[in-house]
Amino acid sequence: MKAPFGITAHRPHDSIDDPTQRPKRAKRQSPSSRQTRAAWSFLAIPALFFLVFTLLPVILAAGVSLTEYSIVQAPEWLGLDNYSRAFHDPYLWIAIRNTLYYTLLYVPLGLITSLATALLLNRNARVARLFRTLFYIPVVSSTVATATIWYWVLNPQKGMLNAVLGLFGISGPAWLYDSQWAMVAIVLMNVWAGFGTNMLIFLGGLQGVSKDQKEAAQIDGANPWQVFRYVTVPGISRTMFLVTTLLIINSFQVFDQAYILTKGGPGNSTITIVYYIYDRGFGSLQMGYASAISFILFAIIFVFSLINTRLSKGENQ
Repeated sequence: MKAPFGITAHRPHDSIDDPTQRPKRAKRQSPSSRQTRAAWSFLAIPALFFLVFTLLPVILAAGVSLTEYSIVQAPEWLGLDNYSRAFHDPYLWIAIRNTLYYTLLYVPLGLITSLATALLLNRNARVARLFRTLFYIPVVSSTVATATIWYWVLNPQKGMLNAVLGLFGISGPAWLYDSQWAMVAIVLMNVWAGFGTNMLIFLGGLQGVSKDQKEAAQIDGANPWQVFRYVTVPGISRTMFLVTTLLIINSFQVFDQAYILTKGGPGNSTITIVYYIYDRGFGSLQMGYASAISFILFAIIFVFSLINTRLSKGENQ
């Protein structure tokens, strides 16, 4: 039947909203879920690089440390024999002793030098900004270039260091040619070459120290040393812990300077643990034994870092 003019005929079910006929709307993601996906996308590539270039080599090195492997031949299973051999290796103990001696010299000297320089440059003057740049140049310079420069600086006959000492009537030692001074020379070079990074870290920590506390201490009559001891040092305690930890780790990994300047001599006085690992692995092709020493080095660094953490927690309490 035809509907009257002006009136539209509807079927009974046309007035009911059918959910199946509604247009589909795209799901809106909450801001937190979008941020989570973005974070995982940014972390995916670094995590992949970590797994492929760090974790996987460590696992393979752990397996190699249990074998006798010379690259040119198939590995032969030894178990823990490489670790047992390491504890009875006199040259390894010499390397450990030299590395500990280097650490005892390098860590305090590097800490004091970088902190003192940061205190001097903790201002907004143009000259201070200029010196910050100049002091950081050795950090980004080639190790071979800096070692070559210091090789001539430490020359016993025509070196600049002995020439300066001669102005004060001091007869300088043979440095790199003297077993008693060779390690000291390497320490001096590495402190000069690496304190720029620690200086910048200290500058960041010093700029976070409250100026109000310094002014209050000065109003109460504190002298500069007391302000530094009771205000500045507690304010940069975490920064000092970070720098000390980095210095300890770097000191146990010293290699290239000893390799370039002294080749471990004279008289094995500058053989370090990393240098000995290199010599066993690439000099004698004893990759299994070198890998075992590497894990021993990891254990030593872990123990010293743990001790430093405990000492720092005790001072902050």
